[in-house]
Amino acid sequence: MTEIGTQIDSDRRLLAFKDYENYLDSLITFVDLGYLGNLNVAREIAELGYRCTGETLSREAFYKRVKAVKDLFFPLYRPYELTSELITPANAVMQELALRERLNRLKLISTIIFIRNLTRLQFEISGYIDYSERLEKENWVPYFEGKKKIWPRASDLAYYHWRTGKTCINETSNYQPIIDPKHGLLFKNCHDRHLINVNPEASSPGVCTTRIRIFCLQYEHVILYDHIIRSKS
Repeated sequence: MTEIGTQIDSDRRLLAFKDYENYLDSLITFVDLGYLGNLNVAREIAELGYRCTGETLSREAFYKRVKAVKDLFFPLYRPYELTSELITPANAVMQELALRERLNRLKLISTIIFIRNLTRLQFEISGYIDYSERLEKENWVPYFEGKKKIWPRASDLAYYHWRTGKTCINETSNYQPIIDPKHGLLFKNCHDRHLINVNPEASSPGVCTTRIRIFCLQYEHVILYDHIIRSKS
């Protein structure tokens, strides 16, 4: 609720106007039209503030205040917005990721993407990607449409450039990397603390986690690790 006398409470009156022109018309009298004989001229004079004892809002200010009132009193609640919605995924990898988008955005599952790509000079770049975090930080429409290819980045969970030898391991909002002397690279989920074992020779990727390889002409090697997030309680 808003307090009486505040700016947002005062601006509620603006909802009565369907547009800025309608707002200006409310400042014009029949006498004005009688003298001027032209509605557009009368609106211009009103916009300049000559027909109002208080502040006359500019077009930009009018729509800005109307939006603020609507956002407060008629909030649009969308817990998630699907990028892949109404898009036909361009390849097998994007089809699988589209199926997982909603669950990742709702934090019901957390998918780790292992990707191995080759550059034009046939140098390998590989890495592990926190799908949920990348969904939040960039526009995935070009990926789903096939206009852009997924590449591991130095800011992802893990990154390795085979030509330069550059290696990066990073924490994300969902995972903490762990180097285990026995099992190698593990990822600890920050929400339920379970470990995801990405060793391809491991018998199981971990509790509540499945592993699936996706075969696709556009990518050299893709494995998806889907972890069902369980409540700490």
